[in-house]
Amino acid sequence: MGSRSGEKDGSVEAAAEVKEGGFRSKLKGFGSFGSKDTFLRADKIDLKSLDIQLEKQLTKAWKKDKNVQRSKEEWEIDLSKLEIRYVVAQGTYGTVYRGNYDGQDVAVKLLDWGEDGAATDAETASLRASFRQEVAVWHKLDHPNVTKFIGASMGTTDLKIPHSTSSGQTTIPARACCVVVEYLPGGTLKQYLFKNRRKKLAYKIVIQLALDLSRGLSYLHSRKIVHRDVKTENMILDAHRNLKIADFGVARVEAQNPKDMTGETGTLGYMAPEVLDGKPYNRKCDVYSFGICLWEIYCCDMPYPDLSFAEVSSAVVRQNLRPEIPRCCPSALANIMRKCWDANPDKRPDMDEVVRLLEMIDTSKGGGMIPEGQARGCFCFPYRGP
Repeated sequence: MGSRSGEKDGSVEAAAEVKEGGFRSKLKGFGSFGSKDTFLRADKIDLKSLDIQLEKQLTKAWKKDKNVQRSKEEWEIDLSKLEIRYVVAQGTYGTVYRGNYDGQDVAVKLLDWGEDGAATDAETASLRASFRQEVAVWHKLDHPNVTKFIGASMGTTDLKIPHSTSSGQTTIPARACCVVVEYLPGGTLKQYLFKNRRKKLAYKIVIQLALDLSRGLSYLHSRKIVHRDVKTENMILDAHRNLKIADFGVARVEAQNPKDMTGETGTLGYMAPEVLDGKPYNRKCDVYSFGICLWEIYCCDMPYPDLSFAEVSSAVVRQNLRPEIPRCCPSALANIMRKCWDANPDKRPDMDEVVRLLEMIDTSKGGGMIPEGQARGCFCFPYRGP
């Protein structure tokens, strides 16, 4: 009995030795553990060898991932060719600069995602995704009434911006991105209208600006793109007063199913009732916004100046509130406004139809708020501002 027990103990020890030796050999080869290898001696593990091999594996994986990240998109620019000059405008999540890219005058939209604490990590990730979306939409567009896209970058490591710090350079947040577009010296349409708020615009200029905007939107819609933030602030003028659509930050390719496009996207005062009400919408929300812009171009005034955002939102949806059309407005233009801002999206015309309607208007005999050469506009519309 005792001898049998001894034999048993001896064979167990021998088996353990075999297992342990096999396990050591596996560790040295960085092999995998089998389900039966349940016992091991910690002092026999070659930890140094494990660390070296693990580091090699991680370095290899990191390099592979880095190479994938470094692969350039077709729209990505060479930041070494970009020269930033001075600030043009500032917003919540970024700054617009004037600059030069490879010998061409450009506007540089630098987005810092509010990294000074204005945005959470989740919001920053969402904004970066929106930026990629904007670039994906913009870089494929080519139309005389759409701002020309030049390129973009998801990082700004090599970007140098003048002023701000003692070193002479502005500190740029690590996750900042930039988009580069053609520079247009005429400023925004909103600024132009504000400058003319006292004397108003000649009718032929009203129609020219309206045609530029309608043609640009018609082109976007033909490419299945809904801008979703059509407003005079997002329209830029060149040196010859030609209008170009800009800022595709919330633009998106139109969904096949309107129910896939919901949520309050845009700017209050220009937003269609269905958007304000959180209902499904399509490209006709841009048509509504165009109608408001058309009124603004004609009147050189702001819609709903005496109402709060909450009051506008409620009244547009529930009381069919729209800007008051001046008595002097030609019926052909007034009818286009009313058609565009109809409460029912299905009754609004497509933008290509709007283009045709505007092209039919005869401006040779005047008909606007101010006859050409006259000092100020008509008196049927109240003048506001200094």
